Amino acid sequence: MTKWEYVTVPVLTHATKQILDTWGSDGWELVQVVPGPNPENLVAYLKRPVQAS
Repeated sequence: MTKWEYVTVPVLTHATKQILDTWGSDGWELVQVVPGPNPENLVAYLKRPVQAS
């Protein structure tokens, strides 16, 4: 069974692609984006498989 780790990331609307590309290059997969606490921000939920020790 795959085990996952998760992270929430604040995303500025004017830099969405750059921020998500950076996390994606580290192996994180976007799960969902929801509105943040103010109109300029979003919150992204990402996941990636836990590396075996």
